[in-house]
Amino acid sequence: MKHLTEYRDGALVRRVLDDITRESTRPAVLMEVCGGQTHSFVRSGLDRMLPETITLVHGPGCPVCVTPLEVVDRALALARRPEVIFTSFGDMLRVPGTDGDLFSVRAAGGDVRVVYSPLDAVTIAAENPDREVVFFAIGFETTAPANAMSVAEAKRQGLPNYSVLVSHACVPGAMRAILGDSHNRVQAFLAAGHVCAVMGYHEYPPIAREFEVPIVVTGFEPVDLAHGVLTAVRQLESGRAEVENAYGRVVSEVGNVEAQVLINEVFELGDRVWRGIGMIPASGLHLRDAYRDFDACARFDVGAVHSEESARCIAGEILQGRRKPTDCAAFGTECTPENPLGATMVSSEGACAAYYRYERGPVCAGRVP
Repeated sequence: MKHLTEYRDGALVRRVLDDITRESTRPAVLMEVCGGQTHSFVRSGLDRMLPETITLVHGPGCPVCVTPLEVVDRALALARRPEVIFTSFGDMLRVPGTDGDLFSVRAAGGDVRVVYSPLDAVTIAAENPDREVVFFAIGFETTAPANAMSVAEAKRQGLPNYSVLVSHACVPGAMRAILGDSHNRVQAFLAAGHVCAVMGYHEYPPIAREFEVPIVVTGFEPVDLAHGVLTAVRQLESGRAEVENAYGRVVSEVGNVEAQVLINEVFELGDRVWRGIGMIPASGLHLRDAYRDFDACARFDVGAVHSEESARCIAGEILQGRRKPTDCAAFGTECTPENPLGATMVSSEGACAAYYRYERGPVCAGRVP
């Protein structure tokens, strides 16, 4: 397919890898922010083809993985209510809460439905005026426009039975938190191309200047990823710390202005808890006062929620680039996609899921994926 196969050209990838090997003269730690990029690196084996000077670590770029455990537990409580039709994207159904997941709630009789668009949830609300319809609005800036549109549309239609459980994360705040941590070892970022397609990359230059790290907007195919690494290496080798766009066919500096207007109409920026990491200032989206009537947390009293993470899960350290999935003693044994201890193993963008699926680590050797 045009504009796809050429970005999977093995010969071109090899030429870029040769450039990286030739030009990389010192050790460097690069973090890809996006979980989709993590899976592309591991699936293609590109991470193993890089020279020994380059170390890739995986960032908190999986929205399912960083959804706070307390929010997951609140979702379970809402989904168990008999008057509620709980709607969600499918990748949230197996995310473990303190006591079960949405899949087990549905198996026990809860009305939990998978939708492919938040507007589908609005339609369900319109078709079921005697039921409360809650949509699990998670994601980064990428899904924020559609989620904002669903709230605006429910308000336009006058649907009093529609609400959203919001868990939106914003990438720039997380990047600042990682770089400002005393244990940080990240020297350059490969920024998430799909987030920048919506938001642009005008927010990143102050981060690059403040922390003196290159930030390269990068796509998802092997040629994109290799080119992103090469661009970051060239900056590090020359002592530069700038923002460069290596995904120009999709991303512009300003991004999708219309989508940003819609996001800013419905949501406002605020502090947010990231699962496995903790509170990060100015890293989440919350409903504005004008749309507070559509806030599921304000509408339903589910009582006190007691959340408790698995003591055996090291997902927080993985999400901050401190450790790899195979550093976890439970990886592939106590923790598998069928019985996950944390969201990084069950999410389609989780680093642990990528390592398990593509047989990284001795416990996966010879296993049928």
